[in-house]
Amino acid sequence: MTDRPERRAGYVHRALELFAGFGDREALVGNGHRLSYAEVAAQVRGLAAALLGHGVRPGQAVLLALGNPVEGPLVQLALHLLGCRTMWIAPVTSRREVDEFVRLARPDAFVYDARDAAGLGPELAAGLPGVPVLCLGPGGAGPDLVAAAAGAPAVDLPAEAPAPESFLQTSGTTGTPKLVHHRESFYTQILALAVDFRAAGHPPLRHLSHSPMWLASGQITTLFNLFTGGVLFPRDGWDAAGFIATVDRERINSTFVTPPMLYEVLDHPALDGADFSAMFMFNVGAGPAAPARLRQAIARFGPVLRIVYGLSEAVVVTALPGLTDDPAHPQRLRSCGRPYGDVRVEIRADDGTVLPPGADGEVWVHTDLRFAGYHGQPELTAETLVDGWVRTRDVGHLDADGYLYLVDRLQDRILTRRRSWPIHSRPIEDVLAGHPQVRAAAVIGVPDEAAGELPYAFVVPAPGATVTARELIDLVTAELSDTWAPGGVQFVDRLPLNRSAKVDKRALRARHAEEHPSSIEHPEASIGSLA
Repeated sequence: MTDRPERRAGYVHRALELFAGFGDREALVGNGHRLSYAEVAAQVRGLAAALLGHGVRPGQAVLLALGNPVEGPLVQLALHLLGCRTMWIAPVTSRREVDEFVRLARPDAFVYDARDAAGLGPELAAGLPGVPVLCLGPGGAGPDLVAAAAGAPAVDLPAEAPAPESFLQTSGTTGTPKLVHHRESFYTQILALAVDFRAAGHPPLRHLSHSPMWLASGQITTLFNLFTGGVLFPRDGWDAAGFIATVDRERINSTFVTPPMLYEVLDHPALDGADFSAMFMFNVGAGPAAPARLRQAIARFGPVLRIVYGLSEAVVVTALPGLTDDPAHPQRLRSCGRPYGDVRVEIRADDGTVLPPGADGEVWVHTDLRFAGYHGQPELTAETLVDGWVRTRDVGHLDADGYLYLVDRLQDRILTRRRSWPIHSRPIEDVLAGHPQVRAAAVIGVPDEAAGELPYAFVVPAPGATVTARELIDLVTAELSDTWAPGGVQFVDRLPLNRSAKVDKRALRARHAEEHPSSIEHPEASIGSLA
């Protein structure tokens, strides 16, 4: 007896049925193409046939090195249609971490985008002797899948294909890559959320995406938009002017940006006069946003901002839609919202005890969108996934109304002996960014002989700013206390970002360690540049 009936009800088959119902509606726009849902469905089947024709078999592990091309989700759907395991490289990590991920993945085939001149594809292909290499576009180390899919004849798919899986590369503080494992149930849950979204009568999304499929957020936002019958506009790289122009021209009504990306949009001169009136859901996440900048965004865009919080292991945890500067609850601008969908959130002490509202502790999450474990790391899986609950390693608290407030990552706590009490970077960053002459701020902990560790701030000043380090230190002292006061403030032209557009605190720590200032006690820092 085969499992053919069960597999025919698998998530990709159900998605293809949805696509057939959407017909000639526009689905994907990018790389000079505008694809309908009928064309998307045909390309998924064509890619599956081409993959089979080039030797890819059900159950195999296929390594993927792609940016954010329109073919990204189509390749995954084709591989999952075959019951393959997709292993997504994250180029935000170091080359050493990428090489270790490749070693742990043990791929049976490798797919990369030959059109990406700056990509690692050719180098990685050269280091995989005996592994079949396939490419998107011509001129690569293997056949062009896109061309092969266009001319591929219809084929009978394997009747006993295993359930598809995905593995996403992420990294911890040690720099050791982790293979975050998502089973088909993860994708089935995305389908269910999409069905609920459509049933609620929400408008079809026209989503501008800078989140590639190698990000957990890219997996859910890409597929959710396609499963709801919206139009997805995937974009590689980030350019604030291009973002503003696309929103205006394409009547974009949904997007996701990180706080640094939001700040660039708010500060860009092209925003004046740009039409954002179609915007329905302006998602902001992947890091804390300063309340002062959120107020600016609310004033410019209206109540369409939606704060979201999630991680690779639990992709959507909380959401705060329709953000407003509510005078009755001004603290809510620091919140990341309430649990989303089936999510349950608890705040626990180090011994696992559930803490009451208002008490800071580790955030634990229970959801069907959780990961299945870390591939090849059972001990770490057991530490992180406990009785169906995900330990996020984030520190925060819930208020009496169930809103979640994050204050730091566990590993980013600043352990100062000033009061024998750990402090966190987020409250300090919010105070600094609230100064009218400050555009952005990031805080790290640095060694100090007397205090153990002290907060150290990197600050991006507004043009023409005259504020001094002393004034900012005094501001933090006045609003928080001297325990939270930065031991030093350094003015910089910009904060370094990784390719996920998050502030790269590793780079800030490395810069501070390299410069070894002779004293960090309240310096009157000069304006510098982070190249």
